[in-house]
Amino acid sequence: MQIVDAHHHLWDLDAVRYPWLMARGVKRFFGDPAPIQKNYLVEDLRNDAAAFELLGSVHIQVGVAEGDELLESRWLQEIAERDGLPSAIVAYCDLAHPEVESRLQQQLQFSKLRGVRQIVGRSAEEDALTGSGNLLNDERWRAGLALLADKGLSFDLQLIPQQLQRSADVLATVPGLRVALCHCGSPWDQSTSGLLEWRQGLETLAMLENVHCKISGLGMFDHGWSRDSIRPLVETVIDVFGTERIMFGSNFPVDKLHADYATVWAAYDEITSALSNADRKRMFVDNARAFYTI
Repeated sequence: MQIVDAHHHLWDLDAVRYPWLMARGVKRFFGDPAPIQKNYLVEDLRNDAAAFELLGSVHIQVGVAEGDELLESRWLQEIAERDGLPSAIVAYCDLAHPEVESRLQQQLQFSKLRGVRQIVGRSAEEDALTGSGNLLNDERWRAGLALLADKGLSFDLQLIPQQLQRSADVLATVPGLRVALCHCGSPWDQSTSGLLEWRQGLETLAMLENVHCKISGLGMFDHGWSRDSIRPLVETVIDVFGTERIMFGSNFPVDKLHADYATVWAAYDEITSALSNADRKRMFVDNARAFYTI
């Protein structure tokens, strides 16, 4: 099975500082990180993906210490040139920072750079502590989004369902910005009312033709997930965005806390098995290649 992994992470604890990976005994919204608080390198990704033909991959910024953003991108560029992966880098940059333009320009020195992720929402509990949701109302941040579009960079949008409507309002003002919604918009509340709110938010966001969606990270929201439990989520996203605007990702090694790589992709494979070969190839390979210019 050929795949492009549109959302994964790599880290070297000796090369870059990652505060959350170095903090022991602190549980996160996705679970207890202890099993993954160790290096995760290209060879580890390839070992996890050994059952598949991994045609390319997209590295998403991991939450490095302030000041290490360029160091992370430099390290990734070096290993990409040496090891052949990742195929694309989505870096961190504070789009509300007064020096955002010069910081983006520094990131552009790396040929694998394709975009930026600045998290808007992780979970209601963590967001209350970080205040990240305030970015949606920050004029400087919105100007930063426009700057990304001007420089030909994309934006990876991670948020929670309650922020989908507001994010659609903001993104409507930057129609030239290519946006990848991470983790299906984080469907935390999987009650009937919660899923309705989530779907309505997705539908609003999907009205913007420049927004694509990554099916990834579902284990963060249901640690005991199964193929049948995520099927309605995957099918909803496909119904809302269509096969032309969907990419699949592993979110490894974070989702390695809840399933192995083969189980994640086998679930995606089975859930989409009734679709045409052309539609499946778009979602598993072509869309990610086109979006991230791989």
